[in-house]
Amino acid sequence: MSRPSARALLLTLSLAALTRLSAQEPASATVVPAATPAAPTAPAAAAPAAPELTLEECIARVLEKNFSLRIQGFNSANAKESLVIAKAGFEPTFNATGSRAHSQGVTSFTSGTITGTDFRQDQSDVRLGATQNITTGAALSVSTSVLRSSNNIPLNSLNPAYDSDIAFSITQPLLKGAGPKVNRAGIETSKLGITIANLNYKGSVLQAVRDTEAAYYNLVFTRGQLVVKQHSLELAAKLYDENKVRKNTGVATSLDVLTAEVGVAAAQNGVVLAAQQVRNAEDALLALTGQFEFNEPPGAVQFTPFTDPAPSVGESFRLARDLQPNYLAALNTIKQLEIAVSTAQNGSLPTLNLGGAVGFNGRDHTTGSAYDNLNTRENYNWQVDLSLSVPWGAHADKARARTAVNNLHQEQALLQQIEQTLLVQVRAAVLAVETNIESVQISNQATTLAEKQYELQRAKFDAGLATSREVLQSQTDLETARVANLQAKVNLRIAVANLHQLDGSSVDRYHIALAE
Repeated sequence: MSRPSARALLLTLSLAALTRLSAQEPASATVVPAATPAAPTAPAAAAPAAPELTLEECIARVLEKNFSLRIQGFNSANAKESLVIAKAGFEPTFNATGSRAHSQGVTSFTSGTITGTDFRQDQSDVRLGATQNITTGAALSVSTSVLRSSNNIPLNSLNPAYDSDIAFSITQPLLKGAGPKVNRAGIETSKLGITIANLNYKGSVLQAVRDTEAAYYNLVFTRGQLVVKQHSLELAAKLYDENKVRKNTGVATSLDVLTAEVGVAAAQNGVVLAAQQVRNAEDALLALTGQFEFNEPPGAVQFTPFTDPAPSVGESFRLARDLQPNYLAALNTIKQLEIAVSTAQNGSLPTLNLGGAVGFNGRDHTTGSAYDNLNTRENYNWQVDLSLSVPWGAHADKARARTAVNNLHQEQALLQQIEQTLLVQVRAAVLAVETNIESVQISNQATTLAEKQYELQRAKFDAGLATSREVLQSQTDLETARVANLQAKVNLRIAVANLHQLDGSSVDRYHIALAE
């Protein structure tokens, strides 16, 4: 590459970077005179353009605005409505009917037949009633009616006549459909459904918290990486200026200047790519904590000190069994299926119903007096009945009962699989935390070593014992070590977040109140 083409590349990359960098990112490095030594110390954090944004604030915004949680919330609301529907089966039902009839023709009387005499009759009937199902399976009903009839037959003593009645009836299953356990099955199943829906919502909260932690720390990483890249650009620019001065004094060659010039271009390209990653990380965090609020970038973010004790598999697995939503939801699903088994087994029994009814009648010339006659209890009727229905072989009902048992056993096996999977995941998560704790310590040491190696190469370069290429290589090694150190810290935080999602402890860690 010729010297003019290298400078053209440098100018192009510099202009592109300055155009694309956001206002909150630190400015590009300025050229420092050759006499100023290049500092190998860790770069300082960029000055934030917005107030500090803590992880707790991000999680609070997630609970308020996250789309996934809003969508999951409708399932919980529907589960509550299902309970209302189940309870409605035991609410009374009121009914009312009314009718009016008219008939006309030729009639005959007991004293003889009078042909050609018109017969006219009017009837008006009003009936009110209520039915109520109770948890024993019985159906209760009460009804009353008034029938007004009038005609033009002269032999009737009451014209118009009012007939009133009041009736009570009950039908109680003795085998199939009998007992509170069977008849409250829908209510108990719906209650468990609410618990399952709330557990599923808790699972969505744990996932959202974990994703928010990962997005938050990823933003910390990308912004820190940008600072490292900008610091590398400063060092490359200083080296470039020093080589130009050295060339003018005859100490360095044109190749040394060109090498430093290409190093500046490479560093500038690293800054551009790092800035792009920052913007992507900002959008990822905003997508979790907001809705369409992408105009303002998140405020300053930072790593919090990691002071958690080393986790243990036993304690983490115990927490997971007690708090993990998927495991608890499976336990409640088993309870639902146990109710379904009991209901299906009852459904395979013969239908044997005992019924009873009693009614009182009254008749007079007015509605009031007709109802008064009910008190005499002279006109009454009663009925007792027993009905039996047995399907031949009851094959369908028995098959339903066996299916319910199979579904229960299937869910019990699934619970064991969930428990085994949970144990494997907890073991892996605990190991990941332990490994990343060590990785952070090792990367700290590696960063310290890279800084000292860079200092050595700079000193050798200043003494004329090292080339620009060797300084640039040590600078690249330093940049790699610092980025790797940031990545190790992020990996540790994400590993901890994964573990807390598994054992369900994120809810308590961030003081999140959820429905039980």
